[in-house]
This record gives sequence, structure tokens and C-alpha cells, in this order.
Amino acid sequence: MAINATRQDEYDVRVTVDGINLGTFDTLTGGEIDSEELKYKPGAMAPEVSLGGTTTTGQVTVTRNYRLVRDHDRVHWLLGRVGRGNVVINKQPLDHDGNAYGRPLVYRGILKRVLPPEHDSNTADAAMIEIEVTPHGGVT
Repeated sequence: MAINATRQDEYDVRVTVDGINLGTFDTLTGGEIDSEELKYKPGAMAPEVSLGGTTTTGQVTVTRNYRLVRDHDRVHWLLGRVGRGNVVINKQPLDHDGNAYGRPLVYRGILKRVLPPEHDSNTADAAMIEIEVTPHGGVT
């Protein structure tokens, strides 16, 4: 019997801002779905019960290696879209051969923050661009 376990690298995360496809990103963090649970304690010393609650979706942050030809000409535009750009993030699971599997998780929201690569003349670390999104509602 095969084990259908997956790894963190078996996803294709693609980002679109205002209808412009920015391509694949290397990492995605956040996007958790949580609830503001309301608990109620009935009379007669009955155990506390959960009444459920509204859900919230956490910020989603994506990053990738900054490439001059691909990213530098767009970074000024992205910075100008902060606070108003409409973002769609598709997180598509991949099988072990790199083929799409099932439905992607789709986050839709507003561009909250863009962090161009940081600079440090004392290191040769990869330069990364980071985009943060405030999702509308849950995941579709």
C-alpha cells in the first residue's frame, strides 16, 4: 500500500495582482483559518458549551528570490499597489512527479505590504522579495 504523504516543496504557489500574473513564489506562510469562539456556561453547573463563532483568515505572506529581469521593473508598480491591489494566490498541490493534484487552495485579498530585497554588503545571501496579503474571507 502506497503512502500518499506530501512534502512542503510539493506545491506550486502562483500570485496575481490586479490581473497581472507574477508567476510562482518559493514560500507561503500564514493563511490559517481561525474562529472567534463564543463559549457559554449554562446553569445548574452544566459543562461549558461552545456556540461557535465567526471565522477569520490570517495574513498570507509569499516570498521568492528577486530576479532583476523579472522583478525589478515590477517592484515600483507593486509598491504603488500596496493598500489597494487585488491579489489572488493559488496554492496548487503537486504529486511526487510535479503534476497538479486536486483543487488548489485560493486566497483572495488586498495587497498589504511589499518588502523589496534587503541589503547587506557583508553577505552573499539570496535577495528575496516578500509580499503580504490581507485575505477577504476564507479559502476557496
